[in-house]
Amino acid sequence: MDRQNVVTALENALTHVLERPVTGLHGDIRLFDDLHLDSTTMLEMLMALEDSIGLVVDPEELDADDFVSVDTFTDFVLASGVTADPERAAV
Repeated sequence: MDRQNVVTALENALTHVLERPVTGLHGDIRLFDDLHLDSTTMLEMLMALEDSIGLVVDPEELDADDFVSVDTFTDFVLASGVTADPERAAV
């Protein structure tokens, strides 16, 4: 899975969770400040990504620094070793 596939999966997950279209994400968009996510929507987003791309997250290993921006979150997902088929990324 490459960076663009992760961003696409993130857009799909956020569209589902926020119940509004989320498109055009780029690396420096801040998840909490710019998209107005909170801890609840962040958990819902992680669950949506679990369903769509097979992301597995150990809650004990979550670090707030991984959720600052689209770039930091994309790095987090890529470091997790997700190898899902991009076509599975639709939530």
